[in-house]
Amino acid sequence: MRFTRLVMASLATLLIVAGFRSSVSAQAAQADLSGIKNYLVEKATALADGADKLKVDADAYYDLAKAANFDYEALWKDKAAEVKDNLKQAKADWLVASPLYEQMEGIVAGVPTLAAYDGIIDAGAKGEVNYSITLPDGKILDKPGNLFGLLELALWGGDPEKAYAAQEADLDGNGTIEFGEVLPDANALKGFADNMVKYAQGLLTDAKAWEPTLSDAFTALVVMIPTMSEYFESWKLSRFVAGNESQQGEFSVISRLSDIKDILGSLDVIYGGVSPLVKGTDEARDKQIASGLNSLKEYVSDLYDQEQQGKHFTAEEADLFGSEAQDKAESIAGQVSQVAALLNVQIAQ
Repeated sequence: MRFTRLVMASLATLLIVAGFRSSVSAQAAQADLSGIKNYLVEKATALADGADKLKVDADAYYDLAKAANFDYEALWKDKAAEVKDNLKQAKADWLVASPLYEQMEGIVAGVPTLAAYDGIIDAGAKGEVNYSITLPDGKILDKPGNLFGLLELALWGGDPEKAYAAQEADLDGNGTIEFGEVLPDANALKGFADNMVKYAQGLLTDAKAWEPTLSDAFTALVVMIPTMSEYFESWKLSRFVAGNESQQGEFSVISRLSDIKDILGSLDVIYGGVSPLVKGTDEARDKQIASGLNSLKEYVSDLYDQEQQGKHFTAEEADLFGSEAQDKAESIAGQVSQVAALLNVQIAQ
């Protein structure tokens, strides 16, 4: 009898586990992850196209500089009109391409199999990301930082040392050298643009091959939602808050508040894919997570709108806003983690 009871108990346990797994499988079918992939491929395609356009203008500038034997004073003296038009277009290309990446960063940076692209394309600091760039003149830059940052430094010269700018130039002809009025080092600009094409195309190829899983989606949400403090910190150190005292260089052209808005948009796409699954498991929690994400987006959007209308925030305000945004984000991420645990979905470390 004891043996029979043990067998029956074991069978009951197996049935409960099987029933749970069956229930989770049925709920998982409600999660439509195809929309996440489609969104990523759409943005990655646009980024690859944007990188191609930027490369065309970088190549044209390189050809002008090469024809002048990389004598930038002579280049500016003899080809000022062409240089102005060329750099104006190259900057416009960058301004289109950079937000395209931010709009998918929540996915790329949050998914382990794609995350390496984030450091190279957009997020890596100098000395940290393990890749190198070989410039047309043969110079090798080891662990140079992220490509969008490097391109920004070359095109606008935002860093105090102007490491990738050949010389200043009065591009608008008003008699004063202002922020962004530089002639890029042509070898650097071309090298950075060439590599942007390489890695944007690589990201597109891998995005097309990627088959998203529940673990990918929940991992991206848990990893990327609570990153507000680091973005607000870089905003605080940028020209948008620190003004001419900024020593940061990067993030001088597009406000980090805009970047945060775009990143949260991509996280919204991810949560839209898993929301039906969460709702089927815990409807109240689904509402809390969706409401929390919306509230966080509105919080950042309000700050960005104020900045666009001319409001200048102080470093102290940036710290306060960053702390408040981080608290909101950690609360949302905690809710997502709890749902993942309930569903037995693994969060990648």
